Amino acid sequence: MKKNFTQKQGPPVFVISCGEGINGEQLLKSALVQFPDYRCQLKKIAHVKRREQVEKAVLDALEVGGIILHTLVSDDIRAHLESFASKHNIAVIDAMGPLLDILSEKFNTKPICEPGRFRRFNQVDMNRINAIEFAVSHDDGVNPHDLEQAEIILVGVSRSGKTPLSMYLAFQGWKVANVPVVVDLPLIEELLYVDKRRVIALFIDAEQLMSHRRIRRGRVGMDNTGIDYSSASGVFKEVEAVRKLYRQNRFTMINVSNKPIESSAEEVVSIIKRRFPGGAHK
Repeated sequence: MKKNFTQKQGPPVFVISCGEGINGEQLLKSALVQFPDYRCQLKKIAHVKRREQVEKAVLDALEVGGIILHTLVSDDIRAHLESFASKHNIAVIDAMGPLLDILSEKFNTKPICEPGRFRRFNQVDMNRINAIEFAVSHDDGVNPHDLEQAEIILVGVSRSGKTPLSMYLAFQGWKVANVPVVVDLPLIEELLYVDKRRVIALFIDAEQLMSHRRIRRGRVGMDNTGIDYSSASGVFKEVEAVRKLYRQNRFTMINVSNKPIESSAEEVVSIIKRRFPGGAHK
């Protein structure tokens, strides 16, 4: 029997950065994995370039009993943060300064301390991170209110491979959302207003779909209350109904049956690039 597990609330963590704050956020998340009994509210403060921004962040942290993690590269701003936080007895974790100091000593030169330089020189990587975050936060129909921000929208029935294909495309830098299709229920309203050229409907043969669902049924211990979910008659009926649904809504359909994910991804990207030459990415 599954036990109830309630995480304890840790202090809020203010992630301060002269850029977007993504590196500090990822560092914090990586560290928090080591403390599974606790959770912390993250408050990200980006594009910090002035002393008054630093002071406001420290006072905000003081008000809620928070701590500060920063990746500031400016010597002046970093020193002011350390000094101002010390006066107010706020714990500060410098995730950038010690590394810069060591590299400066080893290279026998001073860092240029130019805010945003990492982001500009690593834009491809940052785009990939943003795409992955978008795919995770738009998996299985979550956050449909900003569906129009997606570069690719995958639709399909349960176990048709929407999530793994979304993540594979996201690792290539594409902002992908995926939306479940349930034949007995209407499509989510937001799908009616997006650019249909970005909607790719996944079709999977009944035999393979049935096999995937039976594996899942056994893995998660599903009972027989939803027998049509994996029964031959139920799956065949659903496959025909969803094919008709795709046609009615004029969704571009690709067959993902027995295809490696790489092939399906290539097909999706080819369609999008053909429809948006020179501007497939938003």
